[in-house]
Amino acid sequence: MKVKFIGHATFYFETKNMKAIIDPFITGNPVATISSEDITDLTHIFVTHGHGDHLGDTVELAKKHGAMVITNFEICNYLSNQGVQAHPMHIGGRKTFDGFDVKMTPALHGSAIQTENGPVDGGNPGGFLITVEDKVLYHAGDTGLTMDMKLLEDEHVDLALLPIGGNFTMDIKDAVRAVDFIKPKKVVPMHYNTFGLIEADPNDFKEKIKDAQVLILSPGDTIEI
Repeated sequence: MKVKFIGHATFYFETKNMKAIIDPFITGNPVATISSEDITDLTHIFVTHGHGDHLGDTVELAKKHGAMVITNFEICNYLSNQGVQAHPMHIGGRKTFDGFDVKMTPALHGSAIQTENGPVDGGNPGGFLITVEDKVLYHAGDTGLTMDMKLLEDEHVDLALLPIGGNFTMDIKDAVRAVDFIKPKKVVPMHYNTFGLIEADPNDFKEKIKDAQVLILSPGDTIEI
């Protein structure tokens, strides 16, 4: 599995039969080094919650590529009204698709979708456990530290994508505890230094992690797991 960091909490990943993006905040993302036009092929889009810096370019990309969006039920309702193909899930639900498995995990956050007519219900925020080609990817979404993360140790996570920026999500201290709970093989910090309120030093995070490999990615960097 190839995983590319686009910036903030946005990741593109690719396998033999799958080209997917998680939380496609590209347009308006101050740290992204690509535009939505640079995305040339997508089969799936995962959306953790309805905030604009995560829902992002979902509608445009889904329509352009005919990609299926996997997200919670309420966001699916919103997207369906925009003419987007979407598969609804919810916290704790697990679903086997053609060639991969998805489980939605809890996240402590909000999810309202801001529209020109006011906020729309974005359901419960979440994260994703995505299992494909015998690799397990965990995207925590926007969340604070939760004891539910201890259950993820049994999922044998190969790569965890965890927020460290604080204010709206876990800070470094709590993200370190999350790594201890989850026990992934590799960790990529995310959701930091995009805006002033979420400034954090990823090297400080890396120095505090002893039992997992921490990979600090710049937008555009690609890794393989």
